[in-house]
Amino acid sequence: MDAEHIRELFREFGLVQVRRMFGGAGLYAEGVMFGLVSDDLIYLKTDAATASAFEAERCAPFQYETKSGTRALRSYWRLPDRLYDDPDELAQWARRALTVAKLGVWAKPAAKPMRRSVRRPVPRCRRR
Repeated sequence: MDAEHIRELFREFGLVQVRRMFGGAGLYAEGVMFGLVSDDLIYLKTDAATASAFEAERCAPFQYETKSGTRALRSYWRLPDRLYDDPDELAQWARRALTVAKLGVWAKPAAKPMRRSVRRPVPRCRRR
């Protein structure tokens, strides 16, 4: 799925930036990542409240392979197939995903400054 096709799918939602990452792409709006594309499938950002809508559509969370097996990332769920043909409803789902993504960005605690190690003077050997 190319970037132009993705932008066309989300035309009712608004401007979407597609940025390549790993084997797929991240979907951004207003500077926040609200979705991702992997293996030509779109996944949207979810939280506990919005994931139930994806479950009701029999969608699955994003999965990827690791050396130790398959791992699911439950914060991104596959877009229901029917939404690829319904730009108005796709826009509603995308708006919810963007809201969830923004809340996640705002909820993250600020990074703690790294502690500088105190350099203690190394005692010097006395010359005789």
